[in-house]
Amino acid sequence: MDTKTFADSLCKFLSDKKAQDVVKINVSDKTIIADYFIIAGGRSTTQVKALCDNLTEYAESLGETVKRTEGVSEGRWAVVDFGDVIVHVFNDEQRLFYHLEKIWGEGEKYED
Repeated sequence: MDTKTFADSLCKFLSDKKAQDVVKINVSDKTIIADYFIIAGGRSTTQVKALCDNLTEYAESLGETVKRTEGVSEGRWAVVDFGDVIVHVFNDEQRLFYHLEKIWGEGEKYED
């Protein structure tokens, strides 16, 4: 599966799992660490953790490998790194504080 298709499928999955304000940002021309950042919100630390756990299982079912995760157990700002796609899942407070969309660009808001 190509990177864009994979990123789109992760956005749809997060949206289907009730993540808030899912945004995909193409960062391939801004950094060498990834092609896409996906940013999503969870309403609580429990939801942030669940979104990341479910996302990992989903990606693995597609044959993709998680390179590493960070912050999942705390549930405030979690990162799931798939290599070319990096997913950031924030609780509301952390998302407002860090505002990655402003740093990396507005991106494409995912809508069904």
